[in-house]
Amino acid sequence: MDLGLNETQRMLRSGARDFLAAECPTSYVRDMERDDGRGYDAEMWESLAGMGWLGLTFPPEYGGEGLGCVELAILLEEIGAALLPSPYFSTVVMAGAAIERAGTDGQKRRHLADIARGRLIATLALAEPSGRWDAGGIQTAARETAGGYAIDGVKMYVPDAGASDIFVVAARTGERETDISMFILPSNTAGVSETPLETIARDRQSELVFNSVFAPQSALLGEPNAGWDTLRDVLALCAVCKSAEALGIARSVLDMTVEYAKTRTQFGRAIGSFQAVQHHLADMATDVEGCRQLVYLAASTLAQGLPAESEVAMAKAWTSDAVSRVSALAHQCHGAVGFTMEHDLQLYTRRAKSAELMFGDAGVHLDELAVAMGL
Repeated sequence: MDLGLNETQRMLRSGARDFLAAECPTSYVRDMERDDGRGYDAEMWESLAGMGWLGLTFPPEYGGEGLGCVELAILLEEIGAALLPSPYFSTVVMAGAAIERAGTDGQKRRHLADIARGRLIATLALAEPSGRWDAGGIQTAARETAGGYAIDGVKMYVPDAGASDIFVVAARTGERETDISMFILPSNTAGVSETPLETIARDRQSELVFNSVFAPQSALLGEPNAGWDTLRDVLALCAVCKSAEALGIARSVLDMTVEYAKTRTQFGRAIGSFQAVQHHLADMATDVEGCRQLVYLAASTLAQGLPAESEVAMAKAWTSDAVSRVSALAHQCHGAVGFTMEHDLQLYTRRAKSAELMFGDAGVHLDELAVAMGL
């Protein structure tokens, strides 16, 4: 399998890297962390729409660019490397992908086109207090009523819920474990309450409580009881894309630490001249390269429509552990200064922890890999 980039992909990577270097310095990341609003800048969001990023993988008939999973991974690697604060992942990768895969033509023309133009922010309400990412973890229930459904339950760790215009909600509608349906609800729907959560990454996650929330029949996304088939595909995409984001984070941490080792002196020498530091940096570089190979193998396999259970599981399991190792070694090399809020390293390592856990940590995906191996 050829994992080299074509001309379009190289241009996407170069353009994204240049734009984010100019428009998303760490001072901007810090400003958005301190922001009491939605945690992103509206002008920046318009810029992302103008560059075609918001509709990158959507079909052209719905306002998108018609590109695939590899291009999305390329972009998210650069977003991770720059720590871009925005509801990009929740809107495009999570909710957008669910709507693209399961929506009617009318739903796609309405919602995907608005996302691509920067007029709609969305998120997927999937995980619950159990923290599980499988169908059995979904206990929020939707029972049929006159003209629709009544939804009751709690969703946790919902990214960018406070900024979203719509929620794609996964709820149980039958007796079998996989009897899951999805619903598109406006965020201001009566009976929905949103509570921001404090997270180590300060990444705008929320708890959503649904109290007898009425969802009309028109809110149904896809067929009743068939939502898990879509969600399984969306979760595979999310795992690969979050791994790409983690790759970007690890790459920046490595670059930062190499530069520090070249300039920080102890005992009259740059600390990079000491073998212990050199070995730390070599281990970090090996982990980053391992992430790159597995992420793009998984992205390429998904893009070709091939079975990708093993590739997705390997990519997320490896990057979840690798980004943690890279962060730990970076702190070993930086010493105490890396833990101070004034230093940029902590910006990356806090987000690395979030990337490690989202959509399943290494243990979850090692189990998935074992199943894919027939064990």
